[in-house]
Amino acid sequence: MLEPIIISASRVSDIPAFYLRWLTDKFKFFNFINKRNPYNGKIEVISLKKVRLIVFWTKNPQEYQDKLLFFDKKGINYYFQYTLNDYEKEKLEPGLPGLDERIENFIKLSKSIGKGKIIWRFDPLILGQGLTVDILLNRIKNIGEKINPFSEKLVISFVDIEKYKKVKKRMKDFREFTEEEMKEFAEKLHRLNEKWNLKIATCAEKIDLGKFDIQHNKCIDDELIIRLFKNDKILMDYVKAENKNREKVYKKLKDKGQRKECGCIKSKDIGTYGSCQYNCIYCYARR
Repeated sequence: MLEPIIISASRVSDIPAFYLRWLTDKFKFFNFINKRNPYNGKIEVISLKKVRLIVFWTKNPQEYQDKLLFFDKKGINYYFQYTLNDYEKEKLEPGLPGLDERIENFIKLSKSIGKGKIIWRFDPLILGQGLTVDILLNRIKNIGEKINPFSEKLVISFVDIEKYKKVKKRMKDFREFTEEEMKEFAEKLHRLNEKWNLKIATCAEKIDLGKFDIQHNKCIDDELIIRLFKNDKILMDYVKAENKNREKVYKKLKDKGQRKECGCIKSKDIGTYGSCQYNCIYCYARR
């Protein structure tokens, strides 16, 4: 049985949108989750008894107030990775409500839990079918003008199409960024951010955009965890141990279960492939 201190909920599904009651019931009545490994089909038993932090991933959380209060009362920490894209015209996120509603929900959540606990993601960045670098930047500007006071960080990633057969089939009219386009985008985003002063980072990207003040991200972030939850001794001891072990074994802090360029510390993802109802066209985890 796995006994994680940090769980990811979830990189492959939107638990805050569809399964928060399921998750709170697991904590209330069972204290474990059965998860099928998508690669070998084996069932993993994940204990919830030692969980001290949940990193939520969402595009539009629903009915979360009482659920978050439940975790507050249990002394379980959390923060949100909140993807807020604008692909309405291209219909790349067909299950999502309108952009205005999602922006409103982002602001509402930020006011409820604090802007340090909600990270804005525009993820992934996609070109083709009329989408250009400048059009994407304009859409980011339109969102950022509304929400920049309600977050401290923006995370971006560039779409991966070629490595996923199903994604490639669904996105035949779209394309990935070239390296030069990545640099052009980063330079213009850096100028755009001069007004907002957000921290900007790339998720699991090889390219170095440091000269544009864009760093490599750690979505399960030891530095953020220490800053936000320093009074949780168990969590702090875990992060310190992870620092020590990862530096010794892997020479850098990362979760070896993630992609090569991922900088996250170790967590256990509890999501299930094919369970998200938003059915985003670019998603590698949908059926």
